[in-house]
Amino acid sequence: MKDSSQFFSLKEKLSGTNLYLVGMMGSGKSKTGPLIAKALGYSFIDLDNVVEELTKKSIDEIFQDCGESEFRDLEAQVLKEVGKNHSLVIATGGGIVTIPKNWGILHQGIVIWIDPDRDCLLKRIQSDKTIRPLLKTSKPIEKFDKLLLERKPIYLQSDLHIKVQDESPQEVVALILEGLKNITNT
Repeated sequence: MKDSSQFFSLKEKLSGTNLYLVGMMGSGKSKTGPLIAKALGYSFIDLDNVVEELTKKSIDEIFQDCGESEFRDLEAQVLKEVGKNHSLVIATGGGIVTIPKNWGILHQGIVIWIDPDRDCLLKRIQSDKTIRPLLKTSKPIEKFDKLLLERKPIYLQSDLHIKVQDESPQEVVALILEGLKNITNT
């Protein structure tokens, strides 16, 4: 990794601007987010964890009890509150970009799309124990492909697109920091 003075300079250039990580389920937002935050001296927040803490329910339970629409409303409320703060790296849920009003908050910061290819995403999801409510169907791969097809054009509204393959979380962080450096002209 680069020396810490470069990251301090980047932190100064960011001036506390929030960084919002977006991407499909399994893209690595929750794994890379804390590492980015540490490199920049920011704090890290995982929106799904905040929703679970507030509701005292898992994301899966919220989907079962209330449905996707109510979950998206909760997610949007949490995003709005979290967005009032600064110097945060925020891992969002994969579908947060599907609600147009969320973009007003997301674009107050820098939106970073972490984008592994489809096969990499499926491999990660299948090896992960996390329950993915939207994939609880008789045809989860078809459902995943449909979500990916619907969301990709929306993710393109991001400020920074980080295409990844088999990089480690640390390597993805280096790519993101380099991308941030380029878009902030440091």
